[in-house]
Amino acid sequence: MRRRHPGRYEVTTVGGEKARAFVPAPLPPKPMIRLDGALHQALESAHLALGRLDALASHVPDPSLFLYSYVRKEAVLSSQIEGTQSSLSDLMLFEIDEAPGVPLDDVTEVSNYVAALNHGLKRVRGGFPIANRLIREIHRVLLSRGRGSGKAPGEFRRSQNWIGGTRARNAAYVPPPWHLVEECMSALEKFINDEDSDLPQLVRAALVHVQFETIHPFLDGNGRVGRLLITLMLSVSGVLRDPLLYLSFYFRRHRSLYYEHLNEVRRMGDWERWLAFFLEGVSETAENASSTARRLADLFEKDRTRIAGEGRRAASALRVHEAMKKRPIASLRTLTKATGLTFPTAASAIELLMKRALVQEVTGRRRNRVFSYRRYLAILNDE
Repeated sequence: MRRRHPGRYEVTTVGGEKARAFVPAPLPPKPMIRLDGALHQALESAHLALGRLDALASHVPDPSLFLYSYVRKEAVLSSQIEGTQSSLSDLMLFEIDEAPGVPLDDVTEVSNYVAALNHGLKRVRGGFPIANRLIREIHRVLLSRGRGSGKAPGEFRRSQNWIGGTRARNAAYVPPPWHLVEECMSALEKFINDEDSDLPQLVRAALVHVQFETIHPFLDGNGRVGRLLITLMLSVSGVLRDPLLYLSFYFRRHRSLYYEHLNEVRRMGDWERWLAFFLEGVSETAENASSTARRLADLFEKDRTRIAGEGRRAASALRVHEAMKKRPIASLRTLTKATGLTFPTAASAIELLMKRALVQEVTGRRRNRVFSYRRYLAILNDE
């Protein structure tokens, strides 16, 4: 649906040149979105897919195993959208103080994302609202180290930014002038916390994501914070008990279409087409997450059965296997600490797991070796 007044333009001056900056109308859209027909079916499908994912997560022996890896997988994918080259293995190596295979700035940026997401989840689970204060806190953590640390972490911008192009005048999109950012974000905060809204939380999360990206309130990190907001809104509302739904891979795979829908909202107020795209992504991503969880549960059970048949050596090998389910890349030092085994016993258990092709050594070193639960990582990367 086209809307006559999705926002307004204001002339802003950047470097002595004038440009038209877009100021979005406050949410909710007017006229209100009609959730009927195909949109209603898409919403129902998305809720069913989320319900299946939630039910599956609640029945696995240890949901934290999936959560640990999924948070990191989302951090990698969300950061890759911004241009980093870090992989899931690079991040996990970095977390055990091993050198990643990419520039340190790349993996630091991904590690910051994990910290920012965990900070946000801890705050909302503690009852803190998704308010501008929390959004600024998350941004501060996100840009605390490495690239972007000099771009006012935790502070709304006080200068004009733009997307695409070499300067504001030829940019693909120019967000609101900096002096209107606080006003725009206050209106967004009010919408996020409007308890009288009849809009389903999935729809609200979809609207908030676009509005945040349109305001672009920070000098850097807007895309990552905008994607984090989806996770936080679904978590605080109880749509998902555990934050296992991440849309970064879907947005990256359909990057051109994603940006096209954002622009259609800004130019024509066509929220319905964006919602259809978003809800399809929720359904697809939730189904993929469910499939991954089932495959991992099956892998863990089969590998445990194989190890249990190893006689006297099985007990220590099973303890190492449990530790690697929680941290699929680990050094012998971290494994001895996690299992309580002595170094020689842990080393003997790892040799057994290597012999059975369950784990592999990834450094090629004779000392200070690091091991990977290779099929676990292969399943995560396969999605």
